[in-house]
Amino acid sequence: MTAPALIIAAPRSGAGKTTVTLALLAGLRRRGLAVQAAKAGPDYIDPAFHAAATGRGSVNLDSWAMRPSLLNGLLGEAAATGDIVVIEGAMGLFDGIPGEPGRTGASADLAAHFGLPVLLVVDVSGQSQSAAALVRGFATHEPSVRIGGVVLNRVASDRHKRLVAGALETLQIPILGTVPRDETLSLPERHLGLVQAGEHGDLDARLEALADMAERCLDLDAVVKLAARPRLSPSTAAPALPPPGMRIALAQDAAFTFLYPHVVQGWRRAGAEIVPFSPLADEAPPADCDACWLPGGYPELHAGPLAAAKDFRAGLASFATTRPVHGECGGYMVLGEGLEDADGVRHAMTGLLGHATSFAQRKLHLGYRAARLLSDCALGKEGARLRGHEFHYASVIEAGNDAPLAEIADGEGRDLGTAGGRRGLVTGTFFHAIASD
Repeated sequence: MTAPALIIAAPRSGAGKTTVTLALLAGLRRRGLAVQAAKAGPDYIDPAFHAAATGRGSVNLDSWAMRPSLLNGLLGEAAATGDIVVIEGAMGLFDGIPGEPGRTGASADLAAHFGLPVLLVVDVSGQSQSAAALVRGFATHEPSVRIGGVVLNRVASDRHKRLVAGALETLQIPILGTVPRDETLSLPERHLGLVQAGEHGDLDARLEALADMAERCLDLDAVVKLAARPRLSPSTAAPALPPPGMRIALAQDAAFTFLYPHVVQGWRRAGAEIVPFSPLADEAPPADCDACWLPGGYPELHAGPLAAAKDFRAGLASFATTRPVHGECGGYMVLGEGLEDADGVRHAMTGLLGHATSFAQRKLHLGYRAARLLSDCALGKEGARLRGHEFHYASVIEAGNDAPLAEIADGEGRDLGTAGGRRGLVTGTFFHAIASD
């Protein structure tokens, strides 16, 4: 049986989608439902909060980076294992990039593709009746996207609620929740978004408070009734990315945290075994593995301990003489000669590639990336095309002289030259690969 699903979206970032989503997930779980969560777009922080709230893994659904067959397969798997699927949108509902219809990266693409209703979270602070004009615009902007209900967020008073609700009556779009202003419900942030779920010592208490809020402020019965069976086509899609080996040593600790669940699931379905190890605990990749993967994360926050991890560095260098090693984003930084932390202090890294990076010289790099590999590597064969994204503040301060890994373009097809580096069996890049093109 395929579980019903819905999308939590908003007119813009910062309207309270994540707070409402987590409250809904925690509230429905408290009621005994098996809740499966998903995240629209390439965000890799929110899914960890979803997992904490539901007790089940979350999955990314990205209309730009993933072919429709992969989207169908991923949502089909999610809908086969729970009672309801809650998909958290990204940015504003219609925010994406110009391009092929249905593959813009917007949450609205998913609503149209799967035929799912949208629960629109509207921040009504600083307005009252004008909120109706905003909701009317979203409801009529794209006929294939249905706004099935509204949650009013940051409501100041009962009078404020009456004014907004009265203006919305003519739209015949039900109000399924009213959330008062309460800054204690917000989660702390840092430079790449929310502070990660695993770093909150009080996360369980926060989720309990959000479940309480859901029971007080959301019509949970009406939300469940709103959800609809997704429109799915049969899918036999290959893994999003080919496994780099059949026993993959995966760096996993507070410095290495960002790897898409759907990528790991695809590797496992292809028969690969994932063997975690911790560079921060000075562990080398296990010798019985045939590939090593250093994912993204926050190495700039742990540069000193990584520089002092002699067994890790020596073991990784030995591993790389005979087997592929790949690092993406934070992993790429660790593969270089040095990493300059936020205070401008330089720390020696593994030196398996020749570049050096700095977090002191910060510059935001953000956007979708299309890549064509220039040689065989852990990501695929020479000429293979991938879709992914960049999201980091670190800058390359020394380019080194390694051969480039890939030719890249932005999400609209504009040429960005070459990126990453390769030396022997070692490769690295700042872009996160999401799926083969």
